[in-house]
Amino acid sequence: MNENTMHIGMIGLGKMGANMRARLINAGHQVTGYDRNPEVSDVANVAELVEKLPQPRIVWIMVPSGAPTDSVVAELKGVLSEGDLVIDGGNTRFSDDERHSAELSEKGIRFVDCGVSGGVWGLQNGYGLMAGGNDADIAELMPVFDALRPEGERSRSFVHVGDVGAGHYAKMVHNGIEYGMMQAYAEGYELLSAKSSIKDVRGTFAAWQEGTVVRSWLLDLLVEALKDDPELKDIAGYVEDSGEGRWTVEEAIANAVPAPVITAALFQRFASRQDDSPANKMVAALRQQFGGHAVKRPGE
Repeated sequence: MNENTMHIGMIGLGKMGANMRARLINAGHQVTGYDRNPEVSDVANVAELVEKLPQPRIVWIMVPSGAPTDSVVAELKGVLSEGDLVIDGGNTRFSDDERHSAELSEKGIRFVDCGVSGGVWGLQNGYGLMAGGNDADIAELMPVFDALRPEGERSRSFVHVGDVGAGHYAKMVHNGIEYGMMQAYAEGYELLSAKSSIKDVRGTFAAWQEGTVVRSWLLDLLVEALKDDPELKDIAGYVEDSGEGRWTVEEAIANAVPAPVITAALFQRFASRQDDSPANKMVAALRQQFGGHAVKRPGE
């Protein structure tokens, strides 16, 4: 390896981690990966992963936030040495980054957090990266960040947001914005679908892909989703949330920042999980009480 290539460890080889490992290897870096699934793992356990890395060791974590990340950080604290560097690239809450950094620093282990956006398309297209940590650690990791972000976009697609936790805070806000954008597209889709004079819903969205102010990658994905299933008959209207939207709303409240669009988008996801909403039942009952409006009975 030359001075611009690195050997790092990757813990978590799911949809994101596996593609990131492949992109790094394609760029000439050496990656030793560990996953609980032995079919995709390069080593049997975390201790063996650490043994194979040159010092100072660099380990990138790509596991679910919360308890899984807590567990990996604790395990790494037990096997890494002073001067080693841990990067958390999952969707960890920013306040957990501060705690993890403090825990690892007790042994002199460095810590960087990095919000990663790009989904399953990142292997092909590259990733948007938002990092938090001190200047020296970020500078040391730039060959890795450069390999992961889109080629030819050296001044974009990566930002050193600020201190530890700042990268994941930025990713949290990014995902909150994403909630609002997706909800707006979804409501537009329903409105177009409800109008009998509209004969080509997908074609309408496709016409917006070039030259309009609402064009975006999300719009491209929407058009792709409608290609084989224009009425979305094969998809249930149940929408999960992975946490970042909730954290964004919590931070908006904590900082007295009005965020009505993101908040409404989050609440709409909650509503999607109710087959027969108790709140909607009560609204119907109240309308009947004060106005004598008809109500529908179950099964009607």
